[in-house]
Amino acid sequence: MILEHKIKELVDARIEGTKLFVVDIKVSPSNKINVLIDGFDGVSISDCVNVSRGVEHNLDREEEDFALEVSSAGLDTPFMVPQQYEKNIGREVKVYTLDGRKHEGELTHVDDQKIEITYQEKVRIEGRKKKELITKVEEYFFECEQREKKIKDTKVIISFK
Repeated sequence: MILEHKIKELVDARIEGTKLFVVDIKVSPSNKINVLIDGFDGVSISDCVNVSRGVEHNLDREEEDFALEVSSAGLDTPFMVPQQYEKNIGREVKVYTLDGRKHEGELTHVDDQKIEITYQEKVRIEGRKKKELITKVEEYFFECEQREKKIKDTKVIISFK
């Protein structure tokens, strides 16, 4: 069986010095290899072909037969690596937490422990008749004891406005 870490090494060697990064690599028991890549400037078909050739030319089909698929992370794919959060700063996202709630807003900050999203909410201010829009910032954590603050997954909100 072909090992995931060997595929990762081959992919990393091929994308070194580019703005591409590995999102996920899966190798099935039948040697079906799926490589998911993304990039800070997007991913072109030629990027996928380049990575595919880099992997394919370094594996021997005579030794072990395999199927290889290299693709880009789609817009509807949940974020899986920190680089995807960094790439999407300034975009509207949906954050799903472990308690089952969905939180929407603009991704404004990312670091090793957490992300911040900014959103507007109408609230009644004491002494006023009408509700007013106020800007709120919420933090969500990659690792956290609180289920309502721990990120389950995050996706970009696709808008055609």
